[in-house]
Amino acid sequence: MSTHPYLSNGFVAMAHRGGSLLPDNVGKENTLTAFEHAVGLGYRYLETDVHLTADGELVAFHDDRLDRVSDAHGLIAELTWAQVQQVRVNGEPIPLFREVLDTFPGANLNVDLKAPGAGAPLAALLADRDAFDRVCVGSFSSARLAEYRRLAGPRALTSSSRVEVVAQMAAGLVSLPAPGAAGAHQVPVRRAVAGRQVPVVTRGFVRGAHRAGRQVHVWTIDDPDQMHHLIDLGVDGIVSDAIDVLKTVLISRGLWTGR
Repeated sequence: MSTHPYLSNGFVAMAHRGGSLLPDNVGKENTLTAFEHAVGLGYRYLETDVHLTADGELVAFHDDRLDRVSDAHGLIAELTWAQVQQVRVNGEPIPLFREVLDTFPGANLNVDLKAPGAGAPLAALLADRDAFDRVCVGSFSSARLAEYRRLAGPRALTSSSRVEVVAQMAAGLVSLPAPGAAGAHQVPVRRAVAGRQVPVVTRGFVRGAHRAGRQVHVWTIDDPDQMHHLIDLGVDGIVSDAIDVLKTVLISRGLWTGR
């Protein structure tokens, strides 16, 4: 199993967008207030997506557009940081990613690269803050992920690309990951393949990942029965919006590693 510091604290309980289904967080996803509530519950792992503004600032926000959760409209990539600063999510400002990193120095961050070109400023920021031990980076884009790995170097931890997950599903991986490569498969319970839903997280998948030195983190799980089932399969982490529910389940299983 990977010995990267990020993965060395026991079961990975991850607050998705700060835990958007926590009653105090409803309507405030991905804000500093949401992350603060998660940390207040004891969470040590926070999940966020990042996007680039038109003038190159890295912001913590899920969608590429502002429309769904904020009082504004438009693509983040077409707006300057000065414009995004004026936007509110249920009264809360949209944070820069570096604000999240600096505001919660005791937290580990899971970052989804959502925007083209975001890998370079993220790698530079983590190098400046000496924060590679605290961050795992993933992306649905294999090219984006490859760029980040190249720029960040051997200290960087990433989750697997889609190609790496498919390879694991098809045949299993038997060699340890190279420096800078994936330390975890971060996957859904199932995925669409050729028009049908194919299970991803099976006992065999988990065992194969562990043989390859990789953890398995599953997203996004809010039902307690499904949480228990995944734990029975041997997964190493769960990403959830219902972070109060996940904490209760993990405490009942003796797996809670939060504060």
